[in-house]
Amino acid sequence: MNFIDFTKKINTLKNQKLGGLNAQFKMAPKLRLKYDQDKIAASKPRKAGVLVLFYPNIKNETCFLLTKRASYNGTHSAQISFPGGKTEKSDKNLQETALRETLEEVGVQPLSVKIIRELTTVYIPPSNFLATPFLGFVNEKPTLILNHEVEKEIEVLVSDLLDDANISAVTLDTSYMEKAEVPCFKINNHVIWGATGMMLSEIKELLK
Repeated sequence: MNFIDFTKKINTLKNQKLGGLNAQFKMAPKLRLKYDQDKIAASKPRKAGVLVLFYPNIKNETCFLLTKRASYNGTHSAQISFPGGKTEKSDKNLQETALRETLEEVGVQPLSVKIIRELTTVYIPPSNFLATPFLGFVNEKPTLILNHEVEKEIEVLVSDLLDDANISAVTLDTSYMEKAEVPCFKINNHVIWGATGMMLSEIKELLK
């Protein structure tokens, strides 16, 4: 998708009905399907904000940014995600959380980002987080400065997200499940699943 065409769609994106849980659950691991709203509320999850940042590459194709987490002794070690993290007391709202965390993790200045809209919150059972994604964009490819939490940046073409051929499934062993088959996106030799995959499923429906 050409970036000019993307920017022409922004007003539509702002007002279009979200796919919500129906869209997310197309790419949800079985573990996530066990949690209804009452069970989630009883878990008293922590809140987080993440940023889905769109920008043009050097060919003026529309891309968005993912990151590969650094390896550590924890639940989401080395997994692929959007920039973001838990809310802090100093944050006025979750949008500010998403922008602050993006600055800290990859060096994108909050004032350079134009927020399009908030998406459907995603519950993440293993870490007991409620993560709220925000769509945003910048008008040129950002210069990224990665901190210690991020191993590398991953640039994804919107056209690759929209290509149904990139939907697949894999069997995974993680710190909280063994030999679990999960739906995923396979893009640029990366397997994108879990909460990030669920967010991408809603974004894909929105962009289509």
